[in-house]
Formats: sequence, C-alpha cells, structure tokens
Amino acid sequence: MDRTLRRVVTVIGAVIGVGLVLGNRVAWHGWPYFAVLGAAAPFAYTAAGAVLGAALGYGASPWVAREAARLMNWTEHRLQRTPAADLMAGSIGLIVGLLVAFLVGQPFSALGWVGDLLRIAISVAMGYVGVRVASRKKEELLRPSAWLPKLSAKSSRGEGPRPKILDTSVIIDGRIADICASGFLEGPLVIPGFVLEELRHIADSADMLKRNRGRRGLDILNRIQKELNVPVQVYEKDVDPALEVDSKLLKLAKQIDGKVVTNDYNLNKVAELQGVPVLNINELANAVKPVVLPGEEMLVHVIKDGKEAGQGVGYLDDGTMIVVDGGKKHIGQTVGVMVTSVLQTAAGRMIFAKLKPTLSPAVNDNH
Repeated sequence: MDRTLRRVVTVIGAVIGVGLVLGNRVAWHGWPYFAVLGAAAPFAYTAAGAVLGAALGYGASPWVAREAARLMNWTEHRLQRTPAADLMAGSIGLIVGLLVAFLVGQPFSALGWVGDLLRIAISVAMGYVGVRVASRKKEELLRPSAWLPKLSAKSSRGEGPRPKILDTSVIIDGRIADICASGFLEGPLVIPGFVLEELRHIADSADMLKRNRGRRGLDILNRIQKELNVPVQVYEKDVDPALEVDSKLLKLAKQIDGKVVTNDYNLNKVAELQGVPVLNINELANAVKPVVLPGEEMLVHVIKDGKEAGQGVGYLDDGTMIVVDGGKKHIGQTVGVMVTSVLQTAAGRMIFAKLKPTLSPAVNDNH
C-alpha cells in the first residue's frame, strides 16, 4: 500500500507540475534562461514542471501515505460502529441529495467559475440535507410498510396476495400465530399503529385480567415477528383520529385493499355491510372441526347445568359445547349421549344431545 501510494503521489505531483507550467508559460516566456531555448522552450517548460512536481510528490509521499492510512483506519472504525440501517439510509439520502443538486445546479453552469462555486456549494448542502433527513426517517424508509400502497396495487390487479390487517381481538386470542406457522395464511400481515397503541393501553391497565391479555397480545406479536417466516408490516399512519378503532380498521382495509382478520362477531357483521372482506378466525376453527351428525354417539363429561330445566353442559376437546338433555343429574360424570341436532353460528357451534338409552333389566336378562 505504501509503495502504491508513493507512486500515485509522484505521478500526481508530475501532473500538477506540468499543469502549472503550461498554465503560466506565457508569463515565464520572458525569463532569460527559457528565452535562449527558442523553439524548444515549450518542451523545456513541460519537462521542468514534470520533474519538479514528481520530485516534490515523491518527497511528500511518506507523509501522504501515513495520513491516508490514518484516515482510512478512522473511517473504517466509524463505519463498523455505525448501524447498517444508518448506513443504508444515509447512502440513499446522499444519492437523492446529489441528484437533486445536479438538477438544481444546471442553470448556473453558464456563470463561469462563479457558477462552479455555486454548484459545489449546492451539492454539499443537498448531500448533507439528504443524509440528515434519510437518517432521521430511516425507520419509515427501510420498513416494508412504507411500500404498502405498492403492495396493495399489485394485489388489486391479482399480482400478489392482499394484505391481512390484524385487529386487537385476534392478536390477543393468539391462534393467529399457529395459523401463520401452518402456512395457511398468505400475504403480508399489517399491524396498524392504533392497534398497537390499544394493546399497550390494555397491557398497562390496572385490571390484572386486562393487563395479562394485553401482554399476551404483545407476546404473540413478538413471536410472529421473530419466530415465524411471515412478513409483518407496521402501519403507523393514523387513518382518522376521530374514528373508533373498528372504524379505523375498516377504513384502512379500503385504503390499502386489504382484508381484516378478526374473531369479533360485531366487527364481522359491520364489515360485511360495508363490503370489506373479513377473515374470521372463529369461522375457520368451526370449518376445520370434525363433522358431527345427528344420531352419532359419543362420551361427554358433564360439568355444569344448562339454562333449561334438567339440562347438563359438557365440552369436547376442541372446546365445542354440548347441551345434554337430562344431563343435570349426571354432573361430574362421563355419560354416553346421542347427538340430536347441531347449531352452527359465526360465534361457534353448539351440539344438542340426549342421554344414550340404556337397556331395561328384563331385556338384559333375555339377552
């Protein structure tokens, strides 16, 4: 590196010497020494300038090499300590600033050396402004949510999956993480800033139950972002401060042509009225539950009494509620039942059953 720098500095010195001589040869033509050279004077000027410049450059090359190495080490050390996001954002801002400076400085090119000075000043100023602005806006610049309108435009033309907007209830529910892990949910997940703010308020609530639900929602988001291979975008622009959270979700879905992911029954109905597509987690869970037909027999553990007289209530392993006619007297027991009907709603599924008939003692004896 030192030898290369010495050669480069020597050549630069020779070039500078030649340039100085050629630029002043008219003024030096009257010197007695050069006057006697006649026609050979221009070559003598050039050779003398080249030799003198090369000698000065070679003599100064050790100092130049030492200072250059120090500058390179300092630059490398600073770059290693600078986060990659700052470097990328600063580079983008510098490029944009210099492009703007080039366009703005073009009209000054006709002003001679004054125009050159103005163009240099504009380039320095715009480059500095570009780096500063990009560094301060690096979170928005480097986050995929900055390109949400582009993604939405593609999805509306059928070129890509539509963004899925998560509401507060589906985040706290937690099943969205398992659905994402299974690979059945396609497209970027969009988390609005007002939903994050609502989660934060719930997590800071004085009520212990609400506080635990809010913290669970934040944990679910961290799991989706860090553990699952699903693109997550945070949309920080507030849609309309005067609207409630549900109204903001629906308006945002219209703006970016996305779908709302929820398990809120009321939000589902309002979205259907406004023509906003909704992915209801409860409907998905009901769709993948095993089909139960009337007349099917099963074992149910009755845990409490029902609303009607004599009814008992039990639950299947997947959480489906079974209402057993005449099951109140069997609370705490596991009994055989026969399905009589199935009620399917957007909020869930209910199974109605009756106790499985038992054989009478006389029939048992004959058998």
